[in-house]
Amino acid sequence: MIRMKAVFAIAAMLGGVADRAAAVELQRATTDAWQEYVRHAGEGMQARLDGSKPFLWVDEIGDRALRVRQGEVLVAPAAGNGQQTVPNGLIHDWIGAAFIPNTTIETLLAVVHDYDRYKEIYKPVVADSRSIDSGAAGQAFSMVWQRHVVFVNAAVRLRFRARDVSLGPHRGYSVVDATNLQQVEDYGHPGEHLLPPDTGNGFIWRMHSISRYEERDGGVYLEIQAMLLSRDIPASLRWLVSPVVNHLSIASMSTTLRQTRQAVSKQQVIQERLTAGNRKGLN
Repeated sequence: MIRMKAVFAIAAMLGGVADRAAAVELQRATTDAWQEYVRHAGEGMQARLDGSKPFLWVDEIGDRALRVRQGEVLVAPAAGNGQQTVPNGLIHDWIGAAFIPNTTIETLLAVVHDYDRYKEIYKPVVADSRSIDSGAAGQAFSMVWQRHVVFVNAAVRLRFRARDVSLGPHRGYSVVDATNLQQVEDYGHPGEHLLPPDTGNGFIWRMHSISRYEERDGGVYLEIQAMLLSRDIPASLRWLVSPVVNHLSIASMSTTLRQTRQAVSKQQVIQERLTAGNRKGLN
């Protein structure tokens, strides 16, 4: 879902740093490498489901859960240094975690599924958002992301498909894929128009995320693994750009988790007030 906006700023910068003038097209070898990477990520998720690894990333190392429970937001590369070069492309893979006290999974999902409000919860990056449909198979929704990073003013229209899996009353996970991505040229101006899919600056070509959540310790642990495919960084610029990309990755993921925590906490207060009001009315 919205968690993958956490890497939009990085991708936007890459699209401009790599070559602001030249358009690129996504290559078959690049998509093949991406699909293999996503398949491997699915295997990693299965290891958490069958007990080969802890369900939550925060439980892999002793003090992670304690640190997030005390209010810290943790962000780290999900593999290696968070970047993997593939033919004519670059995969970004980061994971983050936060603890939302005094709430439930039900409240968390109520916020996560309120796609029409994403433009309010996650502004200014999300310029527009709307729900398309919802059913037993999952949810479809769309967003427009707009971000000015360094010298790059980037906008993308995305359509997503989300699927939730319940593992009981206190644990679950979600898988989200972008099913259509189109760069918006001249966003906000009279000449605004969409480019064909898989063309443009190449700052976003594919997206995939896995989110896990568990209710315990008086709240909900939320962690997000966000993966994104973009064009590659030219070898001559990697020494300069890679540290900036890592900094933006941490900042963007942290902001997304904090915005989610704030929205869920507000929703919990509203629900508690409504419940108290209903009880008072019955007495």
